Amino acid sequence: MKRMPTTALALASLGGLTLGLTACTQPSDGSAGEGEPLTVWIMGDSGANFEKLVAPFTTESGVDVDVVAIPWDGIDERLTTAVASGDGPDLLQVGLSKLRTFADAGALMPLDDAIAERPALAAKNFADGVAGEATAIEGATVAIPWVSDTRVLFYRSDILTEAGIDTPPATWDELRADAATLAARGEGQYGYYIPQWDSALPVIMTWAQGGDILDDSGAIDFDTPEFEAAVDLYTGLYADGSVPVNGDFDQTQGFITGVTPMLISGPYLAKSITDAAPDLEGDWAVTTVPTAETGTSLFAGSSMALWKDTPQADDALDLLEFLSDPATQVDWYEINGELPTAKAALEDPTLTGDPLVAVYSAQLADAAVLPLVPNWDGGTGADLLTALNSIALQGADRDEALAALRESTAGVSVG
Repeated sequence: MKRMPTTALALASLGGLTLGLTACTQPSDGSAGEGEPLTVWIMGDSGANFEKLVAPFTTESGVDVDVVAIPWDGIDERLTTAVASGDGPDLLQVGLSKLRTFADAGALMPLDDAIAERPALAAKNFADGVAGEATAIEGATVAIPWVSDTRVLFYRSDILTEAGIDTPPATWDELRADAATLAARGEGQYGYYIPQWDSALPVIMTWAQGGDILDDSGAIDFDTPEFEAAVDLYTGLYADGSVPVNGDFDQTQGFITGVTPMLISGPYLAKSITDAAPDLEGDWAVTTVPTAETGTSLFAGSSMALWKDTPQADDALDLLEFLSDPATQVDWYEINGELPTAKAALEDPTLTGDPLVAVYSAQLADAAVLPLVPNWDGGTGADLLTALNSIALQGADRDEALAALRESTAGVSVG
């Protein structure tokens, strides 16, 4: 049975549920904190660049912006403290894998009413698959897309050509065959790299088969022909000897040295390659992920959300509109190197003139998010990797490992 990608199911399966976030109305007086600066949480080490980005907003609006940079690995603790104390920011960056966690904590303000009044925030303005249901929890939009990240196929064109492979693989069957050819180059050589920590890859493989890991009710479902085909593809690459088995394998160095001349990764890898091996320019490229029934890849960017009870909702929404403007998003790409989510920004000549970005943009047109279930990284995603890696790396019985996976994830749902 073919299933819709996760993002297409999320709202349809949850539309009748009650939002467990906050009251669905915004504060009646969004200027209760008038005169106070807006506090914005930015993830990672981009705080200084974000201050540069929003300087024109302050000049035009008179609203100061205090930027607080929070390490990605410190966000859970910061969230817990803020929810307990009631002292949160006005606007915050939320990675998609954390969106459900923030929503379940009651930290985010539903935005559907604001979107109706502010057309610039409407889902139609953003790349397909990254807005609307991708930023909704239990039927309510709780965030607006900010930066985009997707997965594409990186390949060493020079090494493929030497091996008699004229074009990068367009299908997963071709990739598996090409990987075996490349692995036959000699001892210690492989054709493809699988990050053993990446729970998204087997989901992408399932989407490629025309399936999903959610059933029609929004529950996790690892008992479908499409998922089993993905399991066989994932483990088959190991069985072919096409993939390194050591868990500490360095994907960047593996690609640069040519030991693993193909892998699926995000745009961040391109910068790592360029910085570490500028002499490889012209010897590598990217293309969209291989297909079977579909070519759907992962959207794994981050969004911007309003804190549930910010007293400055109007100012925060004004800033959110500023950040959603295509010109602002192009500026952010130039300042910080992160891809936009606004369609018009992705079509800007600044980006379209870069052949790598052209591929990223094409892939974003067919991308979906991982299921917005509670604690994907530490729960369902971890169980998925445990099952597949036990089969591929430890010789576990396939049927027993999959049965254990289904048992451990029974009852997990986006609801």
